[in-house]
Amino acid sequence: MPPDPAHALPEASTAAELTTTVVIGSGLPGLAVASELSRHGIDSIVVEGVDCLDSGPLRTVMSDSVSLSERSELLRLLRAYASSHCLDVRSATRCEDLSIIGHSTLLPARVPSSKKWAIQTADGVLLADHVVLTKYPQNQLRRFLRSLGIAIGADFRAALAAIGLHLVGVGEVLTPTTREIARQAKLVSDTIAASGQAGRGRITSSV
Repeated sequence: MPPDPAHALPEASTAAELTTTVVIGSGLPGLAVASELSRHGIDSIVVEGVDCLDSGPLRTVMSDSVSLSERSELLRLLRAYASSHCLDVRSATRCEDLSIIGHSTLLPARVPSSKKWAIQTADGVLLADHVVLTKYPQNQLRRFLRSLGIAIGADFRAALAAIGLHLVGVGEVLTPTTREIARQAKLVSDTIAASGQAGRGRITSSV
């Protein structure tokens, strides 16, 4: 998926926001990750994910009323936490493209920072150390991972974490339970916090 570096954008000024983590998907998994990161003192920007048009139906294990009620209650609590703690949740902003900066044509020039990822939105480019995918079509996810030279296997999540890419609630045959999503969100946020790459907020710059 990373675009061919040979097709560079024309020289221009591109507004870019720098942040520690961009969470793609503003549903329950995304809010769970952002909330856990907030507890670690790590800022994040949450944007909406791509539509799962080609992902195919997932088998779900949340068919009973208790599971659905538990999920709805957790979502309500997460939304309240996001609001009270002023988390940067941009539900109306959609991720249009995602690429590793070294191979990105989203930016017209070398980025004067150590950020790894570029996330294109209609409002500009977000640059981040980490990206957490919580909403991504299954087929597209597999193609994207193949483009990075990573095959889905027993240890593929560790390979992704090494380059600052994390999955919560995606890449699985079954839709994870609410408790499993919460567990994954905590594990990913702990991994990001332990990486030592947490920035002190974000700034806006032109690159």
